[in-house]
Amino acid sequence: MTDSILFTVDNGLAHLTLNRPTRLNAINEDAARTWLSLAQQVAERDDIGAVLFDAAGPAFCAGGDVAEMSAMDGDSAATIGELADIIHAGHQIFLATPKPMVAAVNGAVAGGGLGFLLVADYIVASDSSRFVSKYADIGLTPDCGVSTLLPEAIGMRRALELTLSGRSLSAAEALDWGLVTEVVTADETDARARAVADVWLTGATAAFGQAKRLLRGGTERDFATSLDDEARTIAAAAATDEARARIAAFVARSARR
Repeated sequence: MTDSILFTVDNGLAHLTLNRPTRLNAINEDAARTWLSLAQQVAERDDIGAVLFDAAGPAFCAGGDVAEMSAMDGDSAATIGELADIIHAGHQIFLATPKPMVAAVNGAVAGGGLGFLLVADYIVASDSSRFVSKYADIGLTPDCGVSTLLPEAIGMRRALELTLSGRSLSAAEALDWGLVTEVVTADETDARARAVADVWLTGATAAFGQAKRLLRGGTERDFATSLDDEARTIAAAAATDEARARIAAFVARSARR
């Protein structure tokens, strides 16, 4: 039995790979529990500054593993609800941790896979990727954060259109709608996502992470609270050796112009 999600850490970069290619990386119980465990590790480990998220095989993520759900013994509805709670707990940790995540997307993204996709802060999609809801096709409703993350990314009207119709978005349409950050050819996807992560790791890593945290958190609280958090965070950043060195270099460059 292989790991449902692969995980490595190298030079500050955590690399997560959905690893159920024969099931189009659909999320089963093991994958759900592993997702939460890895989220906790990423949040707690001081040697991680950024996250690269991708998937093995021809699809990024087909959402929940419907075949496994249908084979569940006992109260399958309760089990599905429990697994959704586990996935959601992992999502909350990834979204809150000050460690930016870039996703490299090849192939199809469907149903709850959209929620996994949108946990990433920067999304590089191949030009062959496609994006679809498909919840209603099996009589289910959005989960994995889709009801919040999708409207935040593309707006309510488009989120409703994608969810309440059978529409499938091409990579170009997903870019136009704001669902993904950029589109490249399939053979460039992995390298481009790694390049994005390298910028975070070789630049002001802590500042990138705190910027992500502020922007993600700002959608969930009132303006005054966000302003207070901004003030505390920029003051803390200004006191670091990294910021002092970068500010001095910026001033020196400006003086030479």
